Amino acid sequence: MIGEEMGSDLLDLETIFGEAKAEWEGGSSSTNGVPELNPFLYRVYASDPSHLTLHVSDFRSYTWESRRSIHQLEDMRDSIGISGSWSDFVNYVVASLKSKDVKLVMKWQPNLNDAVSAKLVARKSKGMPLLSISLSKLDPSAATEATANMSLELFKAYNVLKDPFGTEQDRRCQLSQMISADKDKSLTVKRKLDAATNMEKQRFQKISDIGSTASPLNSETSSVTAALHTTELKLEEQFCMNPMKKVAEY
Repeated sequence: MIGEEMGSDLLDLETIFGEAKAEWEGGSSSTNGVPELNPFLYRVYASDPSHLTLHVSDFRSYTWESRRSIHQLEDMRDSIGISGSWSDFVNYVVASLKSKDVKLVMKWQPNLNDAVSAKLVARKSKGMPLLSISLSKLDPSAATEATANMSLELFKAYNVLKDPFGTEQDRRCQLSQMISADKDKSLTVKRKLDAATNMEKQRFQKISDIGSTASPLNSETSSVTAALHTTELKLEEQFCMNPMKKVAEY
């Protein structure tokens, strides 16, 4: 039952792709006749319910493989000291292989003028247990098969990622168009409001100008009215003071 649960965890494992930082063991360099290393890609997947398979290749000169059974993975778990459940260990392996600290360490054999062994090392983060997986070099025929499958699976993974990305791009494009249309509508409304405001200001200015022109006429009329009123008052006073004289005059 436990074996079935372990196998289920492996089958549920999504294929992992990544780039390994390749280096020669012991710091060998091209000055010692050791060739410079090309970039390496790796693929990790469950080849069946009981095995985890790893391929690492530069698609030119070197292709490496590791195939680990559940029992071998359990031994690896004990050797690196990962506590917890089996699922916890699988999650740690996945996190380590997805990290940016994945290296391919190759051993150069001067007598054979070739690399004779390699291992993939990774860790989840600095200070965490180091995962080390020994690799075997594939012969040309097996290497061709492995790199062909890796290329095909990479293309499939690309398509899976591309579809949601394309949908998101379309959605963002539509959203940008909607925002642009809203901006155009806002500018149109603003222009209309500005035009209406300017017309209202001009109307008020005309009314103000008409009022200013009428003010002197009103002032002069008021002065004449005041003068006439003053004259009437003086005549009344004079008549009241000497009415008989006024009558005799008449």
